[in-house]
Amino acid sequence: MSPGTIHARLVERALAGRYELFLGIGGGLTVLGLFFFIQSLLGEGGARAWQLFHVNWLYFTGLAGGSIAFAAVQKITNAKWSGLVIRFAEASVAFLPISLLGFLLIFTVGYAPIYGPMEHALHELQHGKAVWLSHEFMFIRLAVGLVALYLVGWKLVRADLIPDMYAVRAAAGPGRRSLYDRWTRKYDSPQAATAHEARIYRLAPTYAVLYAIVFSMVAFDGIMALQPHWFSNLLGGFYFMGSFLGAHMLLALMTIYGASHLGIADLVSPKQRHDLGKLCFGFTVFWAYLMWAQFLVIWYGNLPEETGFVYARLWGHWLPVGRAVFLGMFVIPFFGLLGVAPKKTRFTLGFFAALSLVALWLERYLLVMPSVSVLPGPHFGVAEAGPTLAFLGLYLLTYALFARTFPMVSPRLAEITLNRERGHAIVEAEFLHEEGAQDYVRPELVERREKPR
Repeated sequence: MSPGTIHARLVERALAGRYELFLGIGGGLTVLGLFFFIQSLLGEGGARAWQLFHVNWLYFTGLAGGSIAFAAVQKITNAKWSGLVIRFAEASVAFLPISLLGFLLIFTVGYAPIYGPMEHALHELQHGKAVWLSHEFMFIRLAVGLVALYLVGWKLVRADLIPDMYAVRAAAGPGRRSLYDRWTRKYDSPQAATAHEARIYRLAPTYAVLYAIVFSMVAFDGIMALQPHWFSNLLGGFYFMGSFLGAHMLLALMTIYGASHLGIADLVSPKQRHDLGKLCFGFTVFWAYLMWAQFLVIWYGNLPEETGFVYARLWGHWLPVGRAVFLGMFVIPFFGLLGVAPKKTRFTLGFFAALSLVALWLERYLLVMPSVSVLPGPHFGVAEAGPTLAFLGLYLLTYALFARTFPMVSPRLAEITLNRERGHAIVEAEFLHEEGAQDYVRPELVERREKPR
């Protein structure tokens, strides 16, 4: 296949994303979840509904922010392997307005059911800590941090979209064509393209730094503040790195589905899945390291204000959830993704990614609920199902709307990945014990014209 042919195919496939399945399921789950949520607010389960709203806000906000962090890291490291899959991560930026709306609801109508127990304990704290955890101060710092993070994240994704919108605008329909023309008006010269690339590489490290700072604040104020006598300096890193792990697992699922949906499954090679699977495996181990680093010092310190948080989650009625988290977040994915073949195979990579995402939700549930629930153990009914279904539906819905508006393949980045695969397949495959010629995109799909002599 000639370079012109592969480029034309990438342009065509970039605009082929309709995501009807996400649109239908997402819309249905959103309506059903909102119905259950409102029904619970009008009944006796209002407090439980708001508490699960908070759990799901932490979970889905983490996935969206972590997905953009993945894109930022790819830019910072100048990665070449992810050109075909990076847009599947960037599409999560569409959820950020929903996250901001959820934050406003938590700190207004949902504040008392979520932070009520903390408010009762404020008079027992030192004055400085009580001021730090006051409603106004907490709201202001989180609002400023989230708005800054989301703004930089959107600017980063928008900057990465513009060259692709410029490349595919001639093939876009009338509605999209007008949008693409407006956004790419100043992207019309080599100098503008160079300046635009420089802007991307300024925004990426800015987002990465903000991600660590702001999500640490989210962890401290959204989880640790619920039990104000307990503290862990590692909780911020535990939350944002857990979200980063979840973003990789989510990307594995979105890549498997999206590549098939867009008709580029033959271009997303086992080598690319292997690279993504290695990151999933590596951050799974890192999650276990952070978990153990917190547990060890708290347990051996044996201070009541520290050990109480751990004890409440690993003994008694909450113990089954704790076991499920440990198995689903570490033990099963660790052994499941330890080999080479499971990372390359769609089914096994997708299975362990889905399991890890479910376990991550249970981890967020376990971090929050024992601090705020009046029940002695876990409970899941209509009140809990409502916000969970609504958030899942809104995530799928916003993802589908992004895919129906913007290019879901970056032709320029995809061609870089495919050209490098061609070189690796020809030169290096015989020297790599983990890869064979069958693990790269077929040579006839990535043939390049010879350089002029």
